[in-house]
Amino acid sequence: MPFSLRLLGMESFSSYDGTELVYRVFGDGPPVVCLPGGPMQASAYLGDLGGLSAHRQLIMLDLRGTGRSAVPEDTASYRCDRLVDDVEALREHLERDRIDLLAHSAGANLAILYAARHPERVGRLALITPSVMAVGITIGQDVRRDTARLREDEPWFPAAFAALEAIMAGQGDRDAFQAIAPFWYGRWDETARAHKAAEGEQRNGEAAAVFGSEGAFDPEATRAALARFTAPVLLLAGEVDVNSPPPAMAKLAGLFPDAELVVQPRAGHFPWLDDADRFVDTTAAFLRAC
Repeated sequence: MPFSLRLLGMESFSSYDGTELVYRVFGDGPPVVCLPGGPMQASAYLGDLGGLSAHRQLIMLDLRGTGRSAVPEDTASYRCDRLVDDVEALREHLERDRIDLLAHSAGANLAILYAARHPERVGRLALITPSVMAVGITIGQDVRRDTARLREDEPWFPAAFAALEAIMAGQGDRDAFQAIAPFWYGRWDETARAHKAAEGEQRNGEAAAVFGSEGAFDPEATRAALARFTAPVLLLAGEVDVNSPPPAMAKLAGLFPDAELVVQPRAGHFPWLDDADRFVDTTAAFLRAC
């Protein structure tokens, strides 16, 4: 492994096809493998999840083609169902019979597919403001509007809500997607602005286009597999998260035999930024439960 990676608190391993993948390590104790969203965004935006590393060792994986991980020869391997083999290669590299998994946003699709394919390899599964593509849940426009309107007292709301309506009508342009940025955060402050500004630099657009492409998901088969998945699951939703609103998260929780839904008050899509203490208390308690 390159010495420079060690200096940065990073490790690497060779995946099933020889692609070199890099992960960052925070904290000590039993590892929790953390899968970033985006899709296909480098894991740097997760930070140490608001201080969760004080409770567990966090293994922050840069998916292939993102962050410091190598670009694969076969770009079709960016597809979500094929990324499952990278997670399994990481588990083998860590020499763990089972791993606890934490996944954010689009990364939850990967975690769900891994759990469906390798249920015996998952100890506990934490899904943070997850995407629902893998299981075919439809999020209605009325649900998104109702969630957005919880922010109607914010000074930026009129412009952001108009942009959201345009996007839902299929008329959203680049400016509209920029205008809805405040909806992603519980507080649209300097920290949130800086976090959002870094997003473009961390995301592999080519890989993102492949991630959910044809063949990536089979919702009916995945739902059937999750009905047999008996490990404990945490669904953590943000009360004001327009992307992953609580009603949709409740539907996702209902697909698992043993799932707990927690809605973090006044939190958006990145709950560890909105209230780190509350996020860490909830997530750490779940991960350390026997």
